[in-house]
Amino acid sequence: MALDGAFLRCLKNEIEEWGIGARVDKIAQPSKEELVIGLRQPGDSRRLLVCSGAGSPRVHFTEAKIENPKTPPMFCMLMRKHLTSARLTRVQQLSMDRILFLIFETYNELGDQVEVALAVEIMGRHSNCILIGSDGKIVDSLKRIDMEMSSVRPVLPGMTYILPPAQDKLDITTEPVSKVMDRLRLGRDIPLSKALMDALQGFSPIVCREAAFVADGGMDNVVSQQSTDSMEALEAWLLQTKHCLTNAQAAPTAVFYPDRKPLDFAFLNIGQYGSAMNTRSYSSCSQLLDEFYTQRDLMARMHARSSDLLKFLQNSIDRVRRKLLLQQDELERTAEREQLKLMGDLLSSNLYMLQKGQTQAVVQNYYDEELPNVVIKLDPRLTPSQNVQKYYGEYRKAQTAEKKLISLIEEGREELVYLESVFDLLTRCTSSAELDQIREELAQGKYIRLYKGRDKSSSKLPPKKYISDDGFTILVGRNNLQNDRLTLKESRNYDMWLHTKNIPGSHVIVVADGKTIPDSTLTQAAIIAAVNSKAADSSQVPVDYTAVRNIKKPPASRPGKVIYHVYQTAYVTPDDELEKRLRVKE
Repeated sequence: MALDGAFLRCLKNEIEEWGIGARVDKIAQPSKEELVIGLRQPGDSRRLLVCSGAGSPRVHFTEAKIENPKTPPMFCMLMRKHLTSARLTRVQQLSMDRILFLIFETYNELGDQVEVALAVEIMGRHSNCILIGSDGKIVDSLKRIDMEMSSVRPVLPGMTYILPPAQDKLDITTEPVSKVMDRLRLGRDIPLSKALMDALQGFSPIVCREAAFVADGGMDNVVSQQSTDSMEALEAWLLQTKHCLTNAQAAPTAVFYPDRKPLDFAFLNIGQYGSAMNTRSYSSCSQLLDEFYTQRDLMARMHARSSDLLKFLQNSIDRVRRKLLLQQDELERTAEREQLKLMGDLLSSNLYMLQKGQTQAVVQNYYDEELPNVVIKLDPRLTPSQNVQKYYGEYRKAQTAEKKLISLIEEGREELVYLESVFDLLTRCTSSAELDQIREELAQGKYIRLYKGRDKSSSKLPPKKYISDDGFTILVGRNNLQNDRLTLKESRNYDMWLHTKNIPGSHVIVVADGKTIPDSTLTQAAIIAAVNSKAADSSQVPVDYTAVRNIKKPPASRPGKVIYHVYQTAYVTPDDELEKRLRVKE
């Protein structure tokens, strides 16, 4: 995953299109590796995020809510001193290099108009954000690099800014495609995707793999083994890509794992993964990066905070499953209890033939019309009467065990369904408050214990709220306790209740408000129910729906457990874009 020079070229075009002439309104530094620059145009304003973190270096417009520290860091104060009210005049990128220069026009302490530059270097762990004065010297940077850290290119205040060492690669936007093809043929005889990485400037691995996929169908053979058709297909792809980059015709695309975890992104359409991965197109590169990294960072942050609960729930689910398997095996063995009663009856009717010390008895089965002989094992230490009572005792024990096991298996299945529902809700947590509510739910169920000094404000977290295109309110529970409150206490009899059929998920309520709910709203509510369930990555998900008056809660049942007999089922495909569009921002 990398923000390459080609993607940066597309971002440069976006920043130029809106930002030229914009004035710096606010500057914040949320963390030691992030900078947020507020830009203001007449009647509009945007925030430009600059991140130099090794795992996610980038620059783009953002709409994400980023919490700022109460006391701004020194670099932030320095930026405010030099750039507040400055006007963005140019955005420059040298060739397809991963360095973007934001040129601002401002006034110095003497009142003279000067230009200062903010160099955003996107280079993995060497990424940086450097403020350069009008004299070409470094004012300061997010990361200071001294001589011990790098003797080749130190970055310290007062030093002259120098560019990183150039690479011997071709810029596809300025060089003819024929020259790129010649470089490939004369270069190392390595897989085509790697040869493209060696030859082209600003192309990340995913883009080079896509080129190889288009050329030879994903075989990625070495250059010498490429057919004439493959090389012609590659040349056509390079010409088309060059046209897109030079004419600002990007098609930002992100790739996600089936579980919606972000994988990679590029400035063009991606087809190399086929149906193994999910792809999503965006209207702008900034929107892609904003959602991609926000989702990735959120998932990583929530996974770290919930790792103990995830491990506990997974262990609990495995334990209940093992217990159920043992109980089911034992229940199957109790099916042989009638044979035990038969043995007792046959021995009882033939007591006169038996003596203590026998290890077996051969008797006729008078329950069978053919009267076959049956061999019955005996305990030589017991009297004939005691052997009879032993078989009857084992029969009664199996009979009692069957009744008890049926009850235990039913309880175990309910507990398994409940734990799987909590696990599903936990994987979809997007905030610490939701996580805290799930902890409280598990604590009420005696699964875990909470520390006394916890923050109790999370218990007031409301359900998720959506507004359908027809104007109806749709509410979604965040956890099983909230599901119960939403369905059984806060909704009315004629509201509509929805839930994925036999699949863990949230309760969904469409508020009727005295009106007839149209089918279009029910369809959107069913899609929202599918998105807020374990089947969020599936297609044709069954969703049951019925009026709230038909929902009942069994006595002493677990949170979130309800029963209903009058219902209809709709089949829908989850749509994340629709869910986001209808969601009411909190």
